[in-house]
Amino acid sequence: MKPFKVGLLGCGDISDIYFQVCETLDIIEITACASRNIENANRKAEEYNIPKACTIDELIADPDLDIILNLTIPEVHAEYNLAALEAGKHVYTEKPLASNLEDAKKIIELAKEKGLRVGCAPDTFLGGRLQTARKVMDEGLIGEIVGASAFVGHRGPELFHPNPDFFYKPGGGPLLDIGPYYMTALISLLGPISSCCGYARRTFEERAVHTESRLGETIDVEVPTHISGNFQFENGAVATIMASFDVWDSELPRMEVYGSKGTLLIPDVDPLDGPNLFGGPLLVRTNETSRWRTLPRSESPKTWEEVQVTHGFNEDSRGLGLADMAYAIRDHRPERASAEMAYHSLEAMIGLLESSSKGKFYTLTSTCERPSPLPVNFPSSEKS
Repeated sequence: MKPFKVGLLGCGDISDIYFQVCETLDIIEITACASRNIENANRKAEEYNIPKACTIDELIADPDLDIILNLTIPEVHAEYNLAALEAGKHVYTEKPLASNLEDAKKIIELAKEKGLRVGCAPDTFLGGRLQTARKVMDEGLIGEIVGASAFVGHRGPELFHPNPDFFYKPGGGPLLDIGPYYMTALISLLGPISSCCGYARRTFEERAVHTESRLGETIDVEVPTHISGNFQFENGAVATIMASFDVWDSELPRMEVYGSKGTLLIPDVDPLDGPNLFGGPLLVRTNETSRWRTLPRSESPKTWEEVQVTHGFNEDSRGLGLADMAYAIRDHRPERASAEMAYHSLEAMIGLLESSSKGKFYTLTSTCERPSPLPVNFPSSEKS
């Protein structure tokens, strides 16, 4: 079967890894790219040998394209996702699906109406570490799941990003920017969420850009920048999350999952690692190796045991979710990085912020299917 022809929309910083990874995936081929600044599109087309660089309208209208890959800034995700669907194209979009639930629902409904697929990043949950975690959890390594915790905090993207404005606009902030990696990881491991509650604050009214090209410029902050919350999952598990652009440093691990027989640990301390990555170490302690079994405490407790990673894609593989969606279209099965899961994750995050502003619990109205595990030798083990 010929590869699906993909038009890449948005030639900013994140586009490079998509160009690079998609070149290695046989099921898809980027044949055109577009940007609001046509010079950016021309530059990327030349760098990655893309046959066509064009305007956004030309890309969306191109009859030769099967899928639009939307890498634009969050505040225009809905506009371009809807336009691509209206033009008869499948869509795979960077997160979030939309900056509000109303637009996200329109995207899902329009896709169903037209018989088209919509997939949504992040797809890091398809990487080797989290798929290994899913496998050993399904096999009962840590028993019945009790809960989880997730922590991600740094001092803000204005320290390193050349154009950080959109991080502080509606649809941005740490929860909607970094949170989707953690929420998607949790949903893929624990299943859908039933309710949430939380607190949020906006610590600074404006932020100063630190990168050389805009050094000293200030950005108005329009969203909360430090959020702490809790989620109740449909299976009874309870999880805690903290997401912040106001933290200078931390030693907390990025994520832990607690079971009746043990704990799984994603030990990374770098806030840009953890579920943001496809690979990395996965550690476990069980009821046999716990440090806290007896008094007095052991002077030489057993160390965390590293779980042998069973799956591939342990390097940056952004675009894997797009490839899985292409295979799903071909094989008439659900895509794993689905719009429904993205909507559910978005509702949970928006619900947490609403809980903070209204001072009460938020009950989710949506649910989603826990995505099926990725076969160990994907894609060769999928239907041919």
